[in-house]
Amino acid sequence: MTISSSLSAGVAGLSANATRLATISDNIANSGTYGYKRATAAFQSFVINGEPGAGSYSAGGVRATTSRLIDERGPLIATSHPLDIAVSGRGMLPVTAEVSISATGDDPMMMTTTGSFRTDANGVLKTETGLVLLGWPADADGTIPTFARDTTSGLEPVVINVNQSAGDPTTALNLGVNLPATETEAGSSGETLPLSVEYFGNLGTSETLGVTFTPTVPGSGSSNEWTMLITDSAQAGGTVGEYTLTFDDSRANGGTLQSVVAVSGGAYNATDGTLDLVVAGGNLEMTIGTLGDPNGLTQLSDSFAPTSITKDGSPVGNLTSVEIDANGYINATYDTGFTRTIYQVPLVDVANPNALTSLNNQAFQVSPNSGSFFLWDAGDGPTGEVSGFAREGSTTDVAGELTNLIQTQRAYSSNAKVIQTVDEMLQETTNIKR
Repeated sequence: MTISSSLSAGVAGLSANATRLATISDNIANSGTYGYKRATAAFQSFVINGEPGAGSYSAGGVRATTSRLIDERGPLIATSHPLDIAVSGRGMLPVTAEVSISATGDDPMMMTTTGSFRTDANGVLKTETGLVLLGWPADADGTIPTFARDTTSGLEPVVINVNQSAGDPTTALNLGVNLPATETEAGSSGETLPLSVEYFGNLGTSETLGVTFTPTVPGSGSSNEWTMLITDSAQAGGTVGEYTLTFDDSRANGGTLQSVVAVSGGAYNATDGTLDLVVAGGNLEMTIGTLGDPNGLTQLSDSFAPTSITKDGSPVGNLTSVEIDANGYINATYDTGFTRTIYQVPLVDVANPNALTSLNNQAFQVSPNSGSFFLWDAGDGPTGEVSGFAREGSTTDVAGELTNLIQTQRAYSSNAKVIQTVDEMLQETTNIKR
């Protein structure tokens, strides 16, 4: 009966607008919630087909479906803490629930777009609501191994021990020294010129490379030749390399290296001007300059002077701060100035973010409709960058929600008026018999 279908349509309208009111109230309530994704209610008509030209029409009513606009991005809000993290662009941070952490490391993955992460008593990086940040651990040298991108098997909770100490062994050293040209002339003293260079061993100990330069004094003229002997204090002063250096005395390249001959120790690489030394802790690359390079070892004038001695590595230091960079690398800084990468946080991406399953605390999980996930390096592929010192704000537009609220109120009242009108018409129908 048409009048009965009108009553059903009015009831469906009340239910649909009540659903829309629920999403509006939820959005307004979370207008200040970091990382909140606003919910929407969409209406679809429900048509009951009748015979064409029958002269009657049956109202089908309306159906409401809700969804969450997860792919919308809220504004980034600056904070004062380095581990307040937000994603600028597409992608999400991999997290897991604190109660789900297992001893086997097979933790169920969830994802979020922002979080204020702090260390707990065990050094685990998590939010106040118990979302634990996941990442790929770095090797001891700070490099990230290759992990599968379509599985969580390589991810583990990020743990930061604030009391940890670390050292950085020296692996590269640049030696810039000027040797006096007058010492290779006939009649010079032939005195050996000593130089000590500190380097750091594998255990953070301070060791010394002893470098001596002995000129070759000819019977007449100038030899422009030196013998460089390198010893290692960690090997009780043992020799790690001996080299014969010959310098150019031409007008064009006077004072620069002309040739380097290895008597013992690692070979000289003429392409990049390095010596491959083997010290107590392992290999050490010493740069003395390429042939004809005025920035390496030189022989000029009458003075012996170290002009530039630089090296990598550092002694043992204590952890002072931890930050995350735009590519998702978590870097630890020590009080000796040494910085090391300890984790990489990838970004999770799915084909249909709006179909993710919504959980509490602005967390989401993969669903059958969202598609499978893939782990990207931040800033690579379709994903955005990771921002430290920032939180993502709510996507709620309060002004827009209040406008929707007015529209919903009017629609609800109109549907209530339809029901009231149908009731009055039914009452009139009943009164016909009287």
